[in-house]
Amino acid sequence: MDHKLVIDTAVLAGEILLKSGAETYRVEDTMKHILNTGNTETAEALVMLTGIVATMEDPGVQPVTVMRRVDDRGTNIYRIIEVNDISRKYCSGKMSLEATYAALKNLKRRQYSTAVYNIATVLVPMGFAPLWGGGLKEVAASAFVGGALALLMTAGKRLRAGGFFLNAVCAAGTTAASILLCRLFPALNVDTLIISGLMPLVPGMAVTNAVRDTLRHDFISGGARVLEAFMTAAAIALGAGVGMLLMQMIGPGGVFL
Repeated sequence: MDHKLVIDTAVLAGEILLKSGAETYRVEDTMKHILNTGNTETAEALVMLTGIVATMEDPGVQPVTVMRRVDDRGTNIYRIIEVNDISRKYCSGKMSLEATYAALKNLKRRQYSTAVYNIATVLVPMGFAPLWGGGLKEVAASAFVGGALALLMTAGKRLRAGGFFLNAVCAAGTTAASILLCRLFPALNVDTLIISGLMPLVPGMAVTNAVRDTLRHDFISGGARVLEAFMTAAAIALGAGVGMLLMQMIGPGGVFL
């Protein structure tokens, strides 16, 4: 058994899961199962929100330890499901170690195209509009707000903008688009449009995973996820405030008009 390849496979699987938004205990459990296939006396995996450490050790064999830092995180359920499926096939003997590593290495980054993601970004505000008291006119207007959000998110990702900055800019753009629509069509409810447009940015999964990690006594990762969710919420609030301020300044009686 190639212990180096085993630990590389485990760390790669853990890295993909962590970057895709999986809970810390899920990442550790998957890595531990893969490491155990090496049949060593010691096989441990330590996962935190920003890094992974794995080690394998056997009497008479040089210990193997790999550490990997994880900076970029998001939500990608497709990759989580695929890694779980691949790891289970390997641990049950249905896949060789080499095939498992290759499958993880060649795993697609996402299931759908950018166009499909943008369409979903347009539909989400439309779905939330009725929940916040909006009628058919707010639902239709939310499609425009969602389109502005999709445009900003796509441009930001292509420019590799940081998470805090990207969330703030998207929130500002969404708020500005909502206020602009309400100025053009005064019958629209501005609160409904702004809240519906911001919903795709809300870090719901981060909060959920923070609670699940904390309940499993993984307080370091749980606390880190809470802080991450707080920073995302702060970016959204800051961006929405900036958007309102800008529209006030360029509106009737403002600084620029």
